Amino acid sequence: MNKLKTVLISGLISLFSTAVFANSANFAGPYIGLMSSVNGVTFDASHNSTSGDVTTGSAGKHAIIVGGEIGYVFPLGDLLAIDIGYNMVSGEAKLKTGTDRTTAIASDDVTFSASDPETYYIAPTIAVSETSSFYFKYGESEADVAVTGTVTDPGDMKGTTYALGSRTVLSNGIFVRTEAGYTEYDKLTVTGTGALDAATGKVKGVNTSTSVTA
Repeated sequence: MNKLKTVLISGLISLFSTAVFANSANFAGPYIGLMSSVNGVTFDASHNSTSGDVTTGSAGKHAIIVGGEIGYVFPLGDLLAIDIGYNMVSGEAKLKTGTDRTTAIASDDVTFSASDPETYYIAPTIAVSETSSFYFKYGESEADVAVTGTVTDPGDMKGTTYALGSRTVLSNGIFVRTEAGYTEYDKLTVTGTGALDAATGKVKGVNTSTSVTA
């Protein structure tokens, strides 16, 4: 199964309103923040032709992107808390496949574009001091998908996010969060919608027996 994988290291500065206690209540309450991330993305694909030939390819890039986040932290005792939130980052990854065959009368290029991933998450948190905590994050993620070419619509990508992070609260109620995470999305598969032109004997675009997976 081919999958889109994202490795995320982010710094989050958020507005945070709470009193200072020597337990998890120090981190309790709502927050809203801005996020800056350094991302490494890999996008793998395979192309199955009408003759049964399989061509594979991949695309990769590193980029600094920004996003936003909102959430609420619920204290569960002296040391434990649950953070429930949502975030979205702005970014895009593209992959193109195509051939130069002469049996087509229209382009059979196919382009995948995945953009603007968003995640709903829950993060069990352990307070280690009055100002610091560590957490594990589990989230359900989704990314917008656009495809060009005479192919079917695959719909948006859905995946799972795992991350580890720490949070430090400053005296003015602002906190800084650092996080390293990993998101894995299920594969996308499209099939051709092109048809044979009776007058020329050539296919208009991508033949229906051709599939592209990313």
